[in-house]
Amino acid sequence: MDQDRAPSSADSASKRHGTALFVRRPILAFVLNALIVIAGLAGLLGADVRELPSVDRPVISVSTSYPGAAPETIDREVTAVIEGAVSRIAGVKSITSSSRFGSSRVTIEFRDDVDLDVAATDLRDAVARVTNSLPDAAEAPRVVKSDADSDAILRIAVTSSRRTADELTSLVRDLAESRLLSAPGVADLQIFGDRELAFRVDVNLMQLAARGLTLADLRTTLANAAFDSPAGALSSERQSLQVRTTAAIRTAEQIEALAIAGDVRLGDVAQVTLGPEPGASILRANGKTGIGLGIIRQANGNTLAISRAVRQVVAELQPLLPDDVEMYVTSDSADFIEGAIHEVEVALGLSMLIVTAVIYIFLRDARATLIPVIAMPVSLIGTLAAIWLVGFSVNIMTLLALVLATGLVVDDAIVVLENIVRRRSEGMGARAAAVLGTQQVFFAVIATTTTLAAVFIPLSFLPGQTGGLFREFGFTLAIAVLLSSLTSLTLCPVLAARMLRPHSERRGTMTAVGNALTRAYRATLRLCLAAPLVSVAVALLFAALALATAASLRQELTPAEDRGVIMLSVQAPQGVSLDFTDGKMREIETLVEPLRASGEVRSVFSISGMGGTDNRGFIALTLADWAERSRSQQEIAADLTDRLRSVIGIRIFAQQPNSLGIRGAGQGLSVALVGDDYGDLAEVARGLVDRMEQDPRFGQVRLGYDTTQPQLFVEIDRSRADELGVEIEGLGEAFQAVLDGRTVGTLFLDDDSYDIRLVSTSDPVNDPGDLERIFVNARDGQMVPVSSFATLTERPVAPELGRESQRRSVPISASLRPDFALGDALDELQGMAGEVLTEDMRLVPLAEAATLGETSSGLFVTFGIALAVVFLVLAAQFESFVSAVIVMATVPLGLACAVYALLLTGGSLNVYSQIGLVLLVGIMAKNGILIVEFADQLRERGETVRVAIEEAAVVRLRPVMMTMIATVVGGVPLVLAQGAGAEAREVLGWIIVGGLGMATVATLFITPVAYLLLAGLARPRMAETQLLEAELRGAARADRLVESEPT
Repeated sequence: MDQDRAPSSADSASKRHGTALFVRRPILAFVLNALIVIAGLAGLLGADVRELPSVDRPVISVSTSYPGAAPETIDREVTAVIEGAVSRIAGVKSITSSSRFGSSRVTIEFRDDVDLDVAATDLRDAVARVTNSLPDAAEAPRVVKSDADSDAILRIAVTSSRRTADELTSLVRDLAESRLLSAPGVADLQIFGDRELAFRVDVNLMQLAARGLTLADLRTTLANAAFDSPAGALSSERQSLQVRTTAAIRTAEQIEALAIAGDVRLGDVAQVTLGPEPGASILRANGKTGIGLGIIRQANGNTLAISRAVRQVVAELQPLLPDDVEMYVTSDSADFIEGAIHEVEVALGLSMLIVTAVIYIFLRDARATLIPVIAMPVSLIGTLAAIWLVGFSVNIMTLLALVLATGLVVDDAIVVLENIVRRRSEGMGARAAAVLGTQQVFFAVIATTTTLAAVFIPLSFLPGQTGGLFREFGFTLAIAVLLSSLTSLTLCPVLAARMLRPHSERRGTMTAVGNALTRAYRATLRLCLAAPLVSVAVALLFAALALATAASLRQELTPAEDRGVIMLSVQAPQGVSLDFTDGKMREIETLVEPLRASGEVRSVFSISGMGGTDNRGFIALTLADWAERSRSQQEIAADLTDRLRSVIGIRIFAQQPNSLGIRGAGQGLSVALVGDDYGDLAEVARGLVDRMEQDPRFGQVRLGYDTTQPQLFVEIDRSRADELGVEIEGLGEAFQAVLDGRTVGTLFLDDDSYDIRLVSTSDPVNDPGDLERIFVNARDGQMVPVSSFATLTERPVAPELGRESQRRSVPISASLRPDFALGDALDELQGMAGEVLTEDMRLVPLAEAATLGETSSGLFVTFGIALAVVFLVLAAQFESFVSAVIVMATVPLGLACAVYALLLTGGSLNVYSQIGLVLLVGIMAKNGILIVEFADQLRERGETVRVAIEEAAVVRLRPVMMTMIATVVGGVPLVLAQGAGAEAREVLGWIIVGGLGMATVATLFITPVAYLLLAGLARPRMAETQLLEAELRGAARADRLVESEPT
């Protein structure tokens, strides 16, 4: 035993050991730790605060408008051209595109290591090179540094009880639009329910034909309505004058006075009015019609910072708006983030209090308890400095790491303190006990710290979003533990030397319980050591059973989260009017009203007409604060789904976003069937959807491709048109003018611009037969009806055409029942697809399913690397592979316990539980080191393996139990989590509390058994040193003999 050593050796050891320096110079230890705290507080002020680490993929969208063009035309002439250009840019990971009526959208996702600004510059150059290849009528492509399909992070409503939609639109355009777009981090602004003012030229087609004129003549006349042309400069010896030629038109009457041909004025064949255009969407906020604004954040933007900036703009705008106009935020993603961060801060405070209580129960000394309690905040606050230095942020993951670190950072302090207290009880003085007690566990503290830090090094190299999460979580935990070892080896001995009272034998209930437990443990341990093979067999059976049941664990990306928002996607049949869709939306709002009246739903943001299509709607329901409602988001969504079944004629999908902000997330399982022909793909996809609908676990199944949009084909007989002398150029424009109005020019009044649109309401075109009465001008001046050279046929087409990785795609999504995990659903679907897909088709997972695949494939490899690194670190520290195997022997049992904990609590294998499993590897190894290292010390003093391990296990029982219980109860606030983001914290908490709690038994019994069976295979650490010293002494003696011999 150590106490038997000679005082002289102890004295020389104390002088030689670094710990004595801090005991001799306590001010130095205080200053060192004070600097750590100051650096941490400075880091807290400088660090960025956000929801999660910056794991957003760099995403850029290219949007192109081609008014009036059909999806097939846009897919062929716009989307394919832009895709071809952007695919050559370095760093592109995936390209997704969609072609709708009148618009093309290409979304490019880059690899994680690509700089977004550089990528955006390269992409703009690539698009600029092909702009001339696009159709003349197509507008210039618009490049935005964000996902154009992404959800708005803030929604703002502008409502008034007196003003019309066009007046509100004018206010928003003049006052709000530019201010909101200039807010830092805002990528784009969505505007819903707006009505722009325009000059409507209502043409009487019969009057036009009677005068031998065509729509092309009108277009030519109106094209130069806003005549404003530079005409050079007049220069003389003394001055120079700029010359500007204008023929400004400011009123509808002036437009009607324009001459078309000869003495025919525009007013003779058309009526001109200035009024609001028919809207593409209708917005209501809490039942009031108005204008809606959606804030799209830049890729890699900070939601909290954007929210603050936008709310400030809204507050500044309110006084500038008329009294009857109200502008307010209806939903804000930052509410959840702030709530979740606050909840984690509460958990951190609770964790510190619980850990303090545990230490006091074990040590039963207020002064002794104060030592690790002082050391704990030093490590936690100091970690904030490291977070700031490496450019990480204060987020839910780093704060969760600090919560779990609370139990871990006191571990080192407990180990040091407990040993000092033990040495003090042997009769040593305070300073001697502090120096020698710390020296005895110095190696164990360093070994456990480096082992835990080593677990997270390989995890930093995980690919994708999961790698980003692991990186910040692991780094924070590793730094906290490294700082705790520094604090425990510098500050704790100093405090112990100053604060610990002389040892006095305590008698009491706790002491009696502690002694009884120690005796019971010693007796049980002897039984295990007497039959080691039986113990190993039981352990292997336990682990094998866990491995077999692990397959039944649900695999998903994140647990179902209550983010306080429900989004409803509404789809009416193709071809219905905006009024029909709006009527159905009103029905839905009526059904939601009781929830708003009860206070569960705080605001309703309803849009009829989404994405430029009349048959789609969207409703965002912002729920009350977590503390103000008894039901979860999932329960309210289920109740709402039941209520909405009474609304017939439409399909409603409830979407619930997740925390990772994955593109296209919130729809359950999303996949795309890719191939070369839309017809073949649609046929196979329908068969696949039919099979999915037979399995009720898939929930609502949606096919994203359906030829349900009626389209009228005007097929022109070229030879017949040529015989009649009709020029077919411009016919499409003529049709568009009389159908939905065509913009033929722009007028500028003061600072505002107004479109001039050709329409025809006097002779409305309501059915295909009306089109045949449109007349065009032949070469000989005769007016010829369109029906004489064209035939009209109606055919169904797809309203939207998609592409994935530059191949044609048909999307399929399934809402999934709560008991059907994402990973299982994907496996099931891939099995179905394997039976029906042809050779040129394949199934591509999208959104969460794609991320889950990336995560799973990388995790097992990285997990293996983590175990290998820990093993090698342990082998290097112990100078023995056998000792490393002994310490690692308990790791499989720890993981098995975590699997049981997940099964018992209904948890799933997701990002957060995987983080917990990795953490468990480090903690299990950490506790094994304490026993093995002490047993090695005893063996070096000549004890047998059996005596050494038995004595080490019993002596180390108290610190092992203290560190275990401190870590376990430190995670209890996570298990009892409430409020924002509780689901993620709960999963992580159960792995630590349940897994580690059960695994304590494994450490206390399996580690000694493994040591007994394996330690004899390796010589004690000192053996090699003694051999070397003996050989060196022999060599030195030989050298002296050689030198002493006479030459």
